[in-house]
Amino acid sequence: MSSPHDFDFFHGAWDVHHRRRTDFLDPDSAWTEFRGTSLCRPLFDGAANVDEIDMPRLSAKGATLRLFDPDTERWSLNWASSLTGTLFPPVFGRFENGRGEFHGDDTHDGKEVRVRFLWSGVSPTSARWEQAFSVDGGETWLTNWIMEFIRSSGTTAG
Repeated sequence: MSSPHDFDFFHGAWDVHHRRRTDFLDPDSAWTEFRGTSLCRPLFDGAANVDEIDMPRLSAKGATLRLFDPDTERWSLNWASSLTGTLFPPVFGRFENGRGEFHGDDTHDGKEVRVRFLWSGVSPTSARWEQAFSVDGGETWLTNWIMEFIRSSGTTAG
């Protein structure tokens, strides 16, 4: 069952290893790898949080606002990019058995896509996030971005 404390593990500072496809919709596109950092802080006594991720290789920063809805026991994850200055459509979902799965609808390069975020491998010192797109309504998925989070030296959750 999902709770307002599902993302407590993520509070604090992280080093991030990114693997990202050069074309989010092409399964044969190359992967690029680069480093970044992330800092997450809790809001609303843990029922929300905000993080900023710095991606110097892309000359970009991103921010995510996560909000827990106690009535539905679901999270909304709301992403914004410094490259566009806009808020992307949210994805919604929950954690079950230590794994978070979140879905939403968006467009990419003019095509309608179904979006999936997965959180796995969650521990006090590491976590994995994956983004995948589907152009067939969720029948098949193409993973196009993976972030491996490692707790920054000398920091702890909270």
